[in-house]
Amino acid sequence: MMNRRALLGGAAAGGAAGAALLSGLNTARAQDGETVHVGSALPLSGAAAADGIEFRNGLELAVTEINAAGGILGRPVELHVEDTGDMGASNTSQAMQRLIDRYETPVIVNGYNVGTSMVEMDVAADNDVLFTHYNTVISHNTKFLEDPERYYGSFQGDPPELYYGLNLLPYLNSLIEAGAWTPENRKIALIPSANEYSIVIANAVRDKAAEYGWEVSLYETVPFPNNQWGPVLAKLRQDPPAVIAVTHFLPQDLAQFMQQFVPQPTRSLVYMQYGPSLPAFREIGGDAVKGVLYSTTVACLPDDYAKGFRDAYLAAFGANSSPMTGSQTYDGLWKWALSAAIAGGPGAPFDKEQAQKIAAVQRKLVFRGVNGVCHVDPEGQSAFSYPAQTPDPSLGMPHQFLQHQDLTVPPILVGPALYANGEFLTPPWLG
Repeated sequence: MMNRRALLGGAAAGGAAGAALLSGLNTARAQDGETVHVGSALPLSGAAAADGIEFRNGLELAVTEINAAGGILGRPVELHVEDTGDMGASNTSQAMQRLIDRYETPVIVNGYNVGTSMVEMDVAADNDVLFTHYNTVISHNTKFLEDPERYYGSFQGDPPELYYGLNLLPYLNSLIEAGAWTPENRKIALIPSANEYSIVIANAVRDKAAEYGWEVSLYETVPFPNNQWGPVLAKLRQDPPAVIAVTHFLPQDLAQFMQQFVPQPTRSLVYMQYGPSLPAFREIGGDAVKGVLYSTTVACLPDDYAKGFRDAYLAAFGANSSPMTGSQTYDGLWKWALSAAIAGGPGAPFDKEQAQKIAAVQRKLVFRGVNGVCHVDPEGQSAFSYPAQTPDPSLGMPHQFLQHQDLTVPPILVGPALYANGEFLTPPWLG
């Protein structure tokens, strides 16, 4: 018999540990076998398709494992996915509503969709379904706080993008203090693309730069998407900064930046975020991406705990797939499944009473998944960030700094130190 401490104390995890917990819950309940339909609205075509495919992969693997563990209280899970294409508020909200109308999905787990203004939260609220996403935007937190009672069922599975900016400057200074890097000057150039996510990150760096002893020498917004970096590179070469921070995130575009930068580089550390996690970044960029430093608020950790997931993911989806990305929706679905089982069942659209019970469990459940710990911050209902929001790694998702060093292996995790599997190396164009 599992007590409350076993269920809610410490941390629960997806994969083997989550399967064990589900198995224990399943044996204690009647098994009626009625299918639980789960939904996802993903960009399977368009500029973000590389991510969308990995998000679908993560969900498919989670469904396979959850069903192997007995489903949710004996009920098998079935996944339904709608393509959001070029994303945006209309495409995304319509895709979510179709999932609810056609399949009566009590939950929707998305990766990210750009340009939605978080309208997804309204769809979830209007239908009383649980909603988890990885848009990684502070606007989720802001909208939740405007009306917590209405948006009770909407969760952001990772910390918002604001922490890309807040965590970059102290990390740069830590490299200097450790003697790992000596900058040419104290100038930083910011290159966002024309979307909320990228601009919030760039603005966070801009607003805190002086506090950490840095000067913003260039702030240049580029189109979204963008693969023509010549005009920006010309400005960078006129006044070379110590750091070039590109806050655009599409992997194919970032790879093109490096292809166009390396033939005539400045003596600048190149920092990017999120996009270099995807195989497309290395496949397109080739040797030009060696030395790139990047970070992500959420990705599969290179630790022993996540090894089973990584192996299963690569076996299922091929050597060129990206468990670092698919891990997001994988953890998101696992956490919801555990919460639904603990709450007594998955519910259905418009079953507000049951949806509120599941949401209450999701808020309390400290979940150790393959991305680290998802612990819900009540001030916005997104994941706490470690170390920016909490000094306790058992209560926050690690903000990972990684570097592409050897293209025959995954990028090396160089920070935080508690999770690192390697050290920062001087990029070849600075050697």
